[in-house]
Amino acid sequence: MKIWIDILTPKQLLFSEPIIEKLGKKHNILCTSRNYNEVSKLAKIRDFDLVFIGKHGGSDKKSKLRASIDRMGELSRKIDNFSPDVVISFCSPEAARISFGLGIKHIAFCDSPHASAVMRLTLPLIQKLLIPSIIPKNEFSKYGIDKKDITSYNAIDAVVTIKRKINQQRSLPFKQTNRKNILIRAEEEEAAYASKSSKIIPIIKQIVKEHEKENIVILGRYTKQIQNIQKIIGKKAKVVKMTFDGKYLLSNTDIFIGSGGTMTAESALMGIPTISYNAVPNIIENFLVKKYLVKRETNPKKISRYIKNVFESSNAVNQKRAKRVVEQMEDPIEKLNKIINE
Repeated sequence: MKIWIDILTPKQLLFSEPIIEKLGKKHNILCTSRNYNEVSKLAKIRDFDLVFIGKHGGSDKKSKLRASIDRMGELSRKIDNFSPDVVISFCSPEAARISFGLGIKHIAFCDSPHASAVMRLTLPLIQKLLIPSIIPKNEFSKYGIDKKDITSYNAIDAVVTIKRKINQQRSLPFKQTNRKNILIRAEEEEAAYASKSSKIIPIIKQIVKEHEKENIVILGRYTKQIQNIQKIIGKKAKVVKMTFDGKYLLSNTDIFIGSGGTMTAESALMGIPTISYNAVPNIIENFLVKKYLVKRETNPKKISRYIKNVFESSNAVNQKRAKRVVEQMEDPIEKLNKIINE
């Protein structure tokens, strides 16, 4: 069987690794992506074979539209030539339209019903959708897919990605070994669902002010965002692009402050003290907060105070709690394998 997987984000790349490992032994797999800095750099780190077609459209709606149209044209020729039996994506609009147009069955994973634009463009066109069981099916069915075509799995996607082996040669951005490592992830700015107001700037200012003796590293997403943060804080913290395997960074981090997305979930399941400033409210983040694996806080002073408390206490309870939650989760790839076989 021929399988095409379209991969658009770092998380999707990491989630695809065990899919390829399990299905690649029996099937011919083609993995495609678009030119997007974080994906291309992670692909090199992970030694992941990707065919890059098209580019990321940026934050402007017209640019997003043009990039999608251009990518669809080039990609459709590639896929028509490859002639796959099944398409797997993470709700890729281009994969949904091409698979529909070419009459190829499409299976998708998704844990982000808040990404309404992507949901409207993909869900009416796919055959099967796999979702975490903590998200009600009607969060997706309202976009045009029948509930009977939605399969739930008892896990969140981070339980798949945190099991990867670390493959990182670069040195860590944390410099002083006798200091605590504070890792901050800047929020998404160019996704269709992203807010245009920044929550992270006042948080960074407060952390830099009260924890200047620690190693503070800020993971930016885009060049302009990085330049803006660096201009505001100067040399008081290190601002870097995400050119690392996230697990490699997190495994050397004493506390993580994230926007509530992929790295927030990974950090939480790894048992690392984790704060979410909840830039994009979502069901996965809410689940982790309820499990006491994530502390949700947007007030800069309260975040700074919480960091101080973490540094003064043991992390043993948090690690045990994370381990217990992970052990209760199943492997979503087994559900995928079953659907493909059917």
